[in-house]
Amino acid sequence: MTDSVLRFGDPEQAAADALIRWALLEDLASVGDLTCRALVSPDEDAEVLVVSRQAGVVAGLPIGERVFAQVDARVGWVAEVPDGSRVAPGDVVARAAGPVSGLLTGERTALNFLTHLSGIASLTRQFVEAVAGTRATILDTRKTLPGWRLLAKYAVRAGGGTNHRMGLYDGILIKDNHIASWSRQVGNSSLAAAIAVARSSSPGVSVEIEVDTLDQLRDVLGGRPDIVLLDNMTCAQLEEAVRIRDDQAPRVQLEASGGVTLQTVRGIAETGVERISIGGLTHSAPALDFGFDFSA
Repeated sequence: MTDSVLRFGDPEQAAADALIRWALLEDLASVGDLTCRALVSPDEDAEVLVVSRQAGVVAGLPIGERVFAQVDARVGWVAEVPDGSRVAPGDVVARAAGPVSGLLTGERTALNFLTHLSGIASLTRQFVEAVAGTRATILDTRKTLPGWRLLAKYAVRAGGGTNHRMGLYDGILIKDNHIASWSRQVGNSSLAAAIAVARSSSPGVSVEIEVDTLDQLRDVLGGRPDIVLLDNMTCAQLEEAVRIRDDQAPRVQLEASGGVTLQTVRGIAETGVERISIGGLTHSAPALDFGFDFSA
């Protein structure tokens, strides 16, 4: 990933700064670092190497600098690789130098961001590579920890994935509960009619609708949504859905979702769907381990 593709921009910086404040408040309260106060001289300086202990994809390195800016501005942080880079065990991804007390006080907060976001990027890259050569794009979802949305979706981009809508404000996704509520109000259960109402309420906004069956798919295609979400369908059903779409509304994109794993994603991609959304990218990615080691 180059900086022209992956940017840690103003929104991500603001989100990181807010989370850092909360993280340091959790760690320090109004008291501070009692261990460093007891054992570490305020005049002692050192350099620390942030070292990958696993193979994966790194994400979150710009946050390290922002952590230490809040802990102790005398600590300098230099990333050795850009976010989105592959790393192997033993690779140095960043260096931090300055007062030891500041280094140790900020260590866990900096590593918490780095390990979590790199885990998301690493898992995303595995899914992206699993569907290579197909037309399927790997997307995230809104299944993120509160407050982490922007950073988690940044990490997905670092791993080569694509962001789904950021929130409820920037795209329409009509799900079964929306249809149930709307149908009770107007006495109309037509999915195509629901699409028309949604599109008229927010002109220019992408309209996506979820279906559970192929009959529902045939109905919604008449309403010409931008995207149809095919929920928990088998590969055979997905293949038939692609044939139906190609015949009725070839410009509509199809998105598969529900229970997608690294073992199943290739088969799903080979059905011909354009999009595969995976909540596990952000809610279940294992952390990527990094060390925080004093240089010799």
